[in-house]
Amino acid sequence: MRHGKARGKLGRTTSHRKAMVASGVASLIKEGRIATTLAKAKVLSRVADRAVTLAKREDLHARRLALALVRDRAAVAKLFSEIGPRFTGRNGGYTRVLRIQPRRGDGAEAAMLEFTPSPEEGTAAAKGKKKPKKKK
Repeated sequence: MRHGKARGKLGRTTSHRKAMVASGVASLIKEGRIATTLAKAKVLSRVADRAVTLAKREDLHARRLALALVRDRAAVAKLFSEIGPRFTGRNGGYTRVLRIQPRRGDGAEAAMLEFTPSPEEGTAAAKGKKKPKKKK
């Protein structure tokens, strides 16, 4: 029985869905930010977070498991060399889904999927910004 497994099918066959998710995560790793539909972004976020967790381990078995998820050697190399070390001080929450305007052609809910800033980047960005003053 499929109790509690209602999300993530995206109206595709299993093989098509796995290929699409692998391609989407590889694009996210290479580009750092991608625009897609909200449903796809939620599925991609879970897989990307799992891949970053593997990259933080930095061993051969984790690399092979990540390659099984992502299926792109260049993306896995970047994941282990740049993205994994960036999130060593964080326990989860490596990606975020930001809703954007609906897609123009069909009105589908669109979203921006991106990696969250690392703890060092976040504090530096927060120091540079000033809080807006409240208008009375």
